[in-house]
Amino acid sequence: EEGEKEVRDVVTAPRPDEHAVISTFDLFSIGVGPSSSHTVGPMRAGNIFINDLAELELLEKVKTIKITLYGSLAATGKGHHTPQAILLGLEGSDPETIDTGTIASRYNDVLENKHLMLGGKHRIVYDMDRDMLWRWDQVLKTHPNGMRFSVFGEDGELLATNEYFSVGGGFVVNEKTKVDENLFYKGVNKHKVEPARLTQHHEQSTTTDPSHPPYAFHSGDSLLALTKKHNMTIAQIVYDNERYFHSHEDIREKLMQIWAVMDNCIRTGVATTETTLPGRLNLRRRAPMLYRRLMRGFYPGVASGGSFPAIEGGTPSSGVIGAPLGSVPSADNAKFSSPGGAGNRDVSASRPARVVGSFDHPLLPMPPRKTVFPAIDFLSCYAIAVNEVNASGGRIVTSPTNGAAGVIPAVLKYIVEFVSDDPEKSIVTFLLTASAIGMLFKRGSTISAAEGGCQAEVGVACSMASAGFAACMGATPETVLQAAEIGIEHNLGLTCDPIDGLVQVPCIERNSLGAVKAVTAAQLSMASDGIYRVTLDEAIEAMRLTAADMSVKYKETSLSGLATTVKIPLTVPAC
Repeated sequence: EEGEKEVRDVVTAPRPDEHAVISTFDLFSIGVGPSSSHTVGPMRAGNIFINDLAELELLEKVKTIKITLYGSLAATGKGHHTPQAILLGLEGSDPETIDTGTIASRYNDVLENKHLMLGGKHRIVYDMDRDMLWRWDQVLKTHPNGMRFSVFGEDGELLATNEYFSVGGGFVVNEKTKVDENLFYKGVNKHKVEPARLTQHHEQSTTTDPSHPPYAFHSGDSLLALTKKHNMTIAQIVYDNERYFHSHEDIREKLMQIWAVMDNCIRTGVATTETTLPGRLNLRRRAPMLYRRLMRGFYPGVASGGSFPAIEGGTPSSGVIGAPLGSVPSADNAKFSSPGGAGNRDVSASRPARVVGSFDHPLLPMPPRKTVFPAIDFLSCYAIAVNEVNASGGRIVTSPTNGAAGVIPAVLKYIVEFVSDDPEKSIVTFLLTASAIGMLFKRGSTISAAEGGCQAEVGVACSMASAGFAACMGATPETVLQAAEIGIEHNLGLTCDPIDGLVQVPCIERNSLGAVKAVTAAQLSMASDGIYRVTLDEAIEAMRLTAADMSVKYKETSLSGLATTVKIPLTVPAC
């Protein structure tokens, strides 16, 4: 067909007349799992399409609808809940407000009863096998995550058709119409926002143009120059740009709401009673177990009258997660060393350890032992908790994508719980700094795994979290940018090859390692004292080139890598 080609894509270079500034609240948005590009974006696209039909007074004339998915959307859409997202979007649901507990039942109702309620008010006949086509072997020319919606009237005549592209992070674009969908704005109705949120075009000399945010930057170097010129931090630059879109009160409220959803996601993940994740992998949840193990090393001090211990010299903050039910042993049964120390535990009531190996050998086997690294263990637990909620289709913050949604909340949670003396200030500083880095990646490369592999998701999230952590430690803007550079440099080439198209393996563990790597990158940058060779802009360009050279088999298509080497038992029924 015209406008289609074989599965192959190139990440284009940014235009020189475009700045990187978008709203923080378009980069961080509240949605549903498991994928920002395959779930959140398609749901938003369906909603936009229905609103367009209503404005054109065509909605009541529709009798049938045809949905065609292309490229990565078709290849891994089933595991990413793309059909559910599109159909519920066509029924008028929005990713930010939809009740996640009703998604499965509403989708099953559509399948069983073969009807669809367009816009929540116009019922049509819908047959999934007939009306949704999967073209995984082709892509539309604009982006690998393409979808085409076409509606027909009583006599089979075509009433309207449109193509949408989910370009990562929940953003939806349309190359031809650009009516409501936009590369820089995550809304449904474009007419209700400031024009500056819908474009990034500007003249380099008009930095004080009142039609644009006051501090427009297009690269890491230009962002650093602004901080030096105005004696401001990166977070302050982003805050003042955000003031162009929102009031002081709105900025604070929106940031705290984003953090509240992140925090609640962690709490949900560690407290759930569900044991397995959806899908044929039958993957066991680990966050509750990991959290219980961590709490056993902390709460005996509380039981004996001590205060909740902090890690690495930080002070405890309000809102710490309570002890899990039944996880507080008595002080008489266990003795613990300080959690901030070496972490070795002496549990007198524990059973003798089983040593594996032969004792009739010149090299005797090593006895089992446990060493606790509190920072690593908490970061891993928090990240895994978020991504298990995401994998089950729960409420999530796209940060900057859903597949990488655990990295930033995990690092920020650690700061709030164990490091910060002023949690609210840390939250605002962290999120605004991280968003600046995300803007640079969105302009200079990509935040879509379908374009760049997992380096575009976990790699970018790691870079953003590294910068946020360094900023909360009081690092200079130059050091913050260097932390972001280290964070992405050591994720270059990371592939996206989800097993069975599910956002579970390797995605969940990868977020855990991304969070740990983010803190390590920040620590390295602060210890380097301004000594470095690679700049963030050079690393972003390297990522763009790597993405362009990467085989499509490793771009969220499940056509190679772990997706093909790990065998799924055929006796397990598909979900």
